[in-house]
Amino acid sequence: MSNTFGKLFTITCFGESHGPCVGVIVDGCPAGLPLAVADIQQEVDLRRAGFGPASTTRHEKDKVEVLSGVFNGCATGAPICLLIKNEDINDADYEKIKDLLRPGHADFTACVKYGGFNDARGGGMFSGRITAGYVMAGAVAKRILSTIGVETLAHTVEIGGIAAKPVSYEQVKQLALNDPLHCADAAASKEMQDAINSIKKFSDSLGGIIEGVAFNVPAGLGEPLFDTLDGDLAKALLAIPAVKGVEFGAGFDAARKRGSENNDPFILKGGKIVTSTNNAGGILGGISTGMPLVVRVVIKPTSSIALEQQTVDVQKMKPATLKITGRHDACIVPRAVPVVSAMMAVVLCDFAMQAGLIPGVIK
Repeated sequence: MSNTFGKLFTITCFGESHGPCVGVIVDGCPAGLPLAVADIQQEVDLRRAGFGPASTTRHEKDKVEVLSGVFNGCATGAPICLLIKNEDINDADYEKIKDLLRPGHADFTACVKYGGFNDARGGGMFSGRITAGYVMAGAVAKRILSTIGVETLAHTVEIGGIAAKPVSYEQVKQLALNDPLHCADAAASKEMQDAINSIKKFSDSLGGIIEGVAFNVPAGLGEPLFDTLDGDLAKALLAIPAVKGVEFGAGFDAARKRGSENNDPFILKGGKIVTSTNNAGGILGGISTGMPLVVRVVIKPTSSIALEQQTVDVQKMKPATLKITGRHDACIVPRAVPVVSAMMAVVLCDFAMQAGLIPGVIK
């Protein structure tokens, strides 16, 4: 079992969907870093439920509590423990189906792995609820990265087969955060919202694609051969529930290009070596090039749907049918957007520390 990620900047997540709380312990934060609860809360609020057509009706306050590691508005250098209490819990929906394996969920694999002792309510530790801890850790990482000018963001580029048109990253910064689906293309966002509202009427769900971008990443981050920057980013992003694919730069489109089309020519710009294109997504040989880091993740459709599905009753060991009730997102893509940005920040912060770019004390 491994609930800890990172080498110098580490995060350890804890809690379950219907337990008392979810949280994260962040270790390796430089002493002296100015850090306010508001810095963390504003990031957490971006993934809260209750906003937009896709959202669940489970309304948690998601109030961030800092239990250790911060004193007089600054990080102390000790582990930072961040916690959010679970308050809007309804176990009754899960008691009725506790013996029925939910298709698309980790019920079966978790039961096998932990001998049936796992907390299966709402998915337990495999629930998207655990990503609140990811976002809190990402908020700390973003504050650290800001001291060296690195910035991460993410936005929705596709839902239900409806793709947003390409826009500049400046437009993404200006438009995505204010959109209910975190999409920078207003027309596509409206189509996506209509598609979500339509699928809800059929008790079904939709998936999509999120693009994450990091700016001002120094060249040279990455520890080949096995601790590569893209390798650790993929590992962190695949730890987000519902992520089923990761690609960098041109990604799978590179398979349909010629080498002359896919290669990024090197040029000089202001006395600095850059590339004229960025099909590599800012990473070559597992090491950052200094170009914007571009990654996209595939989010599967929400597994909890009200349509009747075939399954197995694990107590009776007989075929059964399942109809899930309760409160679930028709599309979890919008709420996963800040999680993608957070996990990118966590990875980049760890690699920046390994490269010696971030001191142990910030004055």
